[in-house]
Amino acid sequence: MADKAPADLGTMPFEAALAELETIVAKLEKGDVALEDSIALYARGEQLKAHCDRLLKQAEARIEQITFGADGTPKGTKPLDPA
Repeated sequence: MADKAPADLGTMPFEAALAELETIVAKLEKGDVALEDSIALYARGEQLKAHCDRLLKQAEARIEQITFGADGTPKGTKPLDPA
């Protein structure tokens, strides 16, 4: 399957995880991967998807929404999701 050991998800940035996930999807869609390798690729893909989901949720929690005063001028920021 792979020439090298998979990168540690704990330190993998979103862009790298997404690129690896896209590569896995392309290999699986091509259909010329052995069954055992397909299973391993699928499992790695599930891990990458979960990692990307976690990173996106963390990013969403940090995003702030600009608030405006009655006159339409920006007055500050508040959390995007205060809950």
